[in-house]
Amino acid sequence: MKQKICLEMHPKETLPQIQIIVDKSSSIISATQNSVSLGKALNNMASNSSLLLTKFHAGYFRISLSLCSQALLWKTLGHTPDNAHAYRRMLGMLPSTAFILIWSLALLTLVSLSILYILKCCFNFKSVKDEFMNHIGVNYLFAPWISCLLLLQSAPFFTPNTICYQLLWWIFVLPILVLDVKIYGQWLTKGKNFLSTVANPASQLSVIGNLVGARAAALMGCKESAICLFAFGMVHYLVLFVTLYQRLAGSNRLPAMLRPVFFLFFAAPSMASLAWISISGSYDNASKMLFFLSVFLFTSLVCRPKLFKKAMRRFNVAWWAYSFPLTVLALSSTEYAQEVKSSIAHLLMVILSAISVLVTLVLMVITAINTDLSSDSLISKPSADLILTTSDSSTE
Repeated sequence: MKQKICLEMHPKETLPQIQIIVDKSSSIISATQNSVSLGKALNNMASNSSLLLTKFHAGYFRISLSLCSQALLWKTLGHTPDNAHAYRRMLGMLPSTAFILIWSLALLTLVSLSILYILKCCFNFKSVKDEFMNHIGVNYLFAPWISCLLLLQSAPFFTPNTICYQLLWWIFVLPILVLDVKIYGQWLTKGKNFLSTVANPASQLSVIGNLVGARAAALMGCKESAICLFAFGMVHYLVLFVTLYQRLAGSNRLPAMLRPVFFLFFAAPSMASLAWISISGSYDNASKMLFFLSVFLFTSLVCRPKLFKKAMRRFNVAWWAYSFPLTVLALSSTEYAQEVKSSIAHLLMVILSAISVLVTLVLMVITAINTDLSSDSLISKPSADLILTTSDSSTE
């Protein structure tokens, strides 16, 4: 549809008339096409966001768990005690800027993952409910609160005797207690979710949550709360460890892709050793026995690389399950080395700390390389870890 517009000059002027032709149809079509393109772009963005929230689950908090424990390790190594061994003094020369950088990265990662999970709770609550009811997925709901407590213990801005520290401790511990009531309560009652049928290595996260909370409470001087949480964790750890050790017939085995979670076997006694040191105020025989148990379990797993062969065929966020236990074991080794003051103990501390840092760096690089949030990737490559953690079926 075209319209002619004539512009005439003053009659006295001798200039010719000027005609401007306006094509209304083409402008309308162009505007329509632009609006359609904008609508498609918005729909694609909404679809990608929905798919991202669908793929995202609490298992991704393994990343923040590893980074927060790394921050605590760097803070511990950066503090050189009096009459320290030469190896310890060497590690104490690490720049404080590196610790601040790692702590900030851990905080940023934890906040980002928390925002994503909050959005998932708002827009895809059914998936969150399914994860809460799943015997594997529910254990990872402890992970964000454990990460918060680790980040709190390594915070460079305030000490455990401040009101802010105590307030945050209560905020982070209460969800752990609520989850304890849910998980430990169903273990005590008969039904489809009693311990012999739902026990799996990921169940040890519930124990670790209590032990991390106990250590944080002991650091701020609340000994009664620390002993209470320590008792919750250790009693259930003993029962859980025996159940997992026996591998009772009819129990749900862990899928092959999630076998890195077996490293939690030595993370629990390592954290128990650290917690008891803070509670008792000294490195006694109980702490040593827990540390030796964790070293034995670590050696047993490392000597069986075929166990993790299937899990290593393709990158999965479950690989981050390697980092946190190694870091906790390295933390426990620092306390042991400081107590016995022998060269072998300090050499073990250096080796475990180096392995922990190296594994974390490698995982960060591999995760960055394999992260693809494009629409094609979201549609064609569903998260295997999500499928495994929200399915009742498992494969050997």
